[in-house]
Amino acid sequence: METLFKTKRRILIYLILSNFLLIFGFRIWQTMLNNFAVEEIGIGPASIGWLQSLRELPGLMGFLLGFLVLIFSEMKIMALCTILMGIGIFLTGQANSVPFLFTSTLIMSFGFHFFSSSNSSVVLMAVEKKNAPKAMGQLSSLGAISALIATGVVFFFADNWGYRNIFMGVGGLIAVGGVGLLLWGDGSDGLPPRRKIILRKQYWLYYLLSFLMGCRRHIFTTFAIFLLVKEYGISVQTTAILFFVNSVANIYALQMIGKLVGRWGERLMLSIAFGALIFIFLGYAYITYLPVLFALFVLDNVLFGFNLALSTYFQKIAVKPEEITSNVAVQQTINHIAAVVVPVIGGIAWEAGGSRIPFLTGVAIVSVSLVLAQFMHLPADATPVAG
Repeated sequence: METLFKTKRRILIYLILSNFLLIFGFRIWQTMLNNFAVEEIGIGPASIGWLQSLRELPGLMGFLLGFLVLIFSEMKIMALCTILMGIGIFLTGQANSVPFLFTSTLIMSFGFHFFSSSNSSVVLMAVEKKNAPKAMGQLSSLGAISALIATGVVFFFADNWGYRNIFMGVGGLIAVGGVGLLLWGDGSDGLPPRRKIILRKQYWLYYLLSFLMGCRRHIFTTFAIFLLVKEYGISVQTTAILFFVNSVANIYALQMIGKLVGRWGERLMLSIAFGALIFIFLGYAYITYLPVLFALFVLDNVLFGFNLALSTYFQKIAVKPEEITSNVAVQQTINHIAAVVVPVIGGIAWEAGGSRIPFLTGVAIVSVSLVLAQFMHLPADATPVAG
């Protein structure tokens, strides 16, 4: 981050401001969604599965970003996506039925997903390979501070202000912030001037791990908090506390993860993460003691940080920098093929066979991922040296 500040200061400032807005808005939405949907709209397991599946539909269309960057810079796309996400969050506050909630979620999600791919591409193109894991960890840590503030807002103001007012107020704030970024300019000086849409067979492991990590991620994000709300009746304040603890942990953990990936390499770090996830999913399938479930929820959140290792792995095997954006976009689409299907199937399976089924499926998925991670090999000049 220090090197980026010295050489590409405008890009760094743009990344910090836009990430703060996006993560703040998304964490507000994420923290309140389950309680809002259950308490005010009366949504059930199957419907929450459909909602989460619909939320991932824009991610399935992520490959379109590869074409958009042939016309607009990644920075301008990030500003437009921030505006769109703000509008979606604002409309969530006005939702009074399941179809309305589905619509607002879809709008919010288009902004969120197209922003995320653009943001990752900018970082991977702007930062040298040897510094990328550390820089991504530091930027994610700054995002955790934004998430920390967001969970504080929910915890202290949800009862007095109500879900709807918070959704509308925060959504308006995010949209106005996006307009400010758009007026400021794209700030893309220093990035490769051209973009290419090229997919290669040698990226197969990157694509396949993206799919499996999408399956794992969306099983947990869809059903972990929903399990705690539906079967244990936790309040929105408890949900906010969980996300608050997640954010505090990530402020430090994400920086450390970036350093460890840079030092020990992507294969070892992902192997450790996948191994730990097996026990987390087993815990959610069989443990009924709430404090343990809370601890596993926080640990799972920290392990999400290891996903940056897949991004830096691709940066190191990418043939040319101008191919990065299109392949990151395709990776998002592959990731979200699972995201669109898993919540729906998981919700139906839950209703048919009980809440253990989605989490036991997660055990199988991360076990396969652990095996595949052993095939990750880097060019000789990109292999980390422990020290």
